[in-house]
Amino acid sequence: MRKVEVCPYNEQWVSMFEEEASKLSDIFGEEIVVIEHIGSTSVPGLKAKPIIDIMPVVKDINMVDKYNKAMQDMGYEPKGENGIPNRRYFQKGGDNRTHHVHIYQFGNDGIQRHLAFRDYLIAYPEAKKKYGELKQQLSQQFPYDIQSYILGKENLVKEIERLAIDWYKENQK
Repeated sequence: MRKVEVCPYNEQWVSMFEEEASKLSDIFGEEIVVIEHIGSTSVPGLKAKPIIDIMPVVKDINMVDKYNKAMQDMGYEPKGENGIPNRRYFQKGGDNRTHHVHIYQFGNDGIQRHLAFRDYLIAYPEAKKKYGELKQQLSQQFPYDIQSYILGKENLVKEIERLAIDWYKENQK
C-alpha cells in the first residue's frame, strides 16, 4: 500500500528533474519540443510528495506510443492517456514512485494549465503556503488513502488553477 508522504521542499528535486529530462531527451530525440519541470517539486519552497513531475511537449502525440519499450527499459510503466485525452502518462517506481511523465502535443491546453499553476505558485507565496499546508494536513489525515488526499485538495486546486490561468493569460500579452 502506497503511503501519502508530503515533505519540505528539497533542492535536489531540480537536479533529479534535469537528470531525468536528459534521459527522456535521449529517448524521444527530435520529437521533443521542450521538457518542463511541473508539479509541486518544481515550485521552490513548496511542500510536496517527493515525486518529480515532468512534462515533455512533443511534435506528435501519436508517435509517443512507439517509445513505450524504451520507457519500460528506463523503469517507467506506460499508462496511455490515463484519463486525460491526448496525453501520454508514465509512472516510475511502482508503489514508491519517483517520477511521473505527462506528455502533451505542442498546442494542447493542458500545457498552459500546468505552467500557469506552477508559475502562479512561484509568483504568489501566500497561495503556495496555503496549498502546501493543506497538502501537509491531508497527508497526515489520510496517510494511506490517496483518493481522499486528492479529493481534499480538489477545491483549492481548482481555485488556484482558475486564478493561475487568468493571471498567466494576462502576463502572456
